[in-house]
Amino acid sequence: MKKRELILGSVVFLALVALLVYAQHKHPFDWHMFVEQLKLADWRKIGIAFGCIYVCYVFRAVRWALLIRHIKKVPLFSLYGTQVIGFTAVALIGRIADPVRPYLVSKKTGLPLSNQIAVYIVERLFDAGTMALIFCSTILLTAWFGGPSTLPHPEVMKKVSYGVLATTIAGALFLVAIRLTGEVVATLLEDAFGLVSKGLGCAVGDKIRAFRAGLDTLRSFSDFGIASSLSLGMWMLITLAYFEIITAFVASPELKDLTLAKCVLIMASGMAVSGFQLPVLGWFTQIGVVEEAMRNFFGVAPEAATACAATLLAVGFLGIAPVGLIWAQFEHVSLSKVAKESGEAKDALAVDEAAGQNAAS
Repeated sequence: MKKRELILGSVVFLALVALLVYAQHKHPFDWHMFVEQLKLADWRKIGIAFGCIYVCYVFRAVRWALLIRHIKKVPLFSLYGTQVIGFTAVALIGRIADPVRPYLVSKKTGLPLSNQIAVYIVERLFDAGTMALIFCSTILLTAWFGGPSTLPHPEVMKKVSYGVLATTIAGALFLVAIRLTGEVVATLLEDAFGLVSKGLGCAVGDKIRAFRAGLDTLRSFSDFGIASSLSLGMWMLITLAYFEIITAFVASPELKDLTLAKCVLIMASGMAVSGFQLPVLGWFTQIGVVEEAMRNFFGVAPEAATACAATLLAVGFLGIAPVGLIWAQFEHVSLSKVAKESGEAKDALAVDEAAGQNAAS
C-alpha cells in the first residue's frame, strides 16, 4: 500500500473511532437489539439477493467479452473468473485494486493492457449512466405520481434528479461526439489548452485520443444497444438485491414497508461512498453512511439501520469474496501480488504516455 493511502487510512480510522465513541456516549447503541434484527430478518429474501448479485458477475463477464469482440473473440463466459477475482481484490484491498480486472483480462486474452484499461473506462461509464437513469426515473416517477409524502424533501429530490439526468444526457452526447469526431475534438481542445500550456494541450489531446480508442469497442448502434441492455439488466438485478435485503428486516416497520424509490436513495448513498473504498476501513465507512441515510431520511432505528447496512455490505460488496478467494487459488493468483503488479503496470503506461507527450512537444 502506498504511503499516502496508509496515512489517509489511519486518519479515517481515528476519525471513525472518535465518531463511534461520541455516538455511543450521546446515543447508546443496543447491541442486543442489533442481533435481534439480524435473527428476525427474512433470510430467504437475503438469499434471493445473493443470487442476484452473483448473476450480475455473469452479466459483467459477457459485457466485457462483447466489448472486445471486434479485437479478439473469446467465449462469452470465459472472463467470469477475471471479474470475480477482480472484484474480490477491490472488496478486500480497496479501490487501489481497480486495475486488477483489466490486468487479468489482458493476461488471459493476450491483449494490450492499455486496450483493456480503455474497455474498463467504457464499462464504468455504462455503469454510471445506467445507475443515473435508474435513480432519475424512479425518483421522478415517484415525485410525479407517488404523492408528497412518499419521499423526503420531494422538491429537492426532483431538482437533484433533473440535474443528474441533464448531466447524464450531456455526458452521453459528449461520448457520441468523441466517438464520431474524436480527432477533431482532440485537436480543438489541444489548441485551446495549448494557449495556456503546450504540454497541457498535448496531454488533453492525447487523453481524448486514448478515450476515443476505448470507444472503438462500440462500432455500431447494435454494439451500444447490447452493452446498454446488459448494463440495464445488471443494475436492475442490483436494485432488486438491495430491495430484497432492505425489506427482509421485517422487525423494523420502516424497512419492511420501504418503497422502491426509497430503496434507490439508499442504494445511491452506498454507491457514492463505495467509489472511495479504503481497505477494511471502507467497510465501516460504507456501513456508517448507509446507516445515517436510513436514520435521517426514513427514521429507521439505529440498530435496525446498522444491521441492514452491514447486510447490504456483506451481500452486495463482500459476498463475492469467498468464491473469489477459492477461484484465485485454482488460478494460482495471489491477490496482493496481482494488485501490486497491475498498479505498477498501469503506472508504467502513464510514464510511457508522458514520455510520448514530452517527445511530441
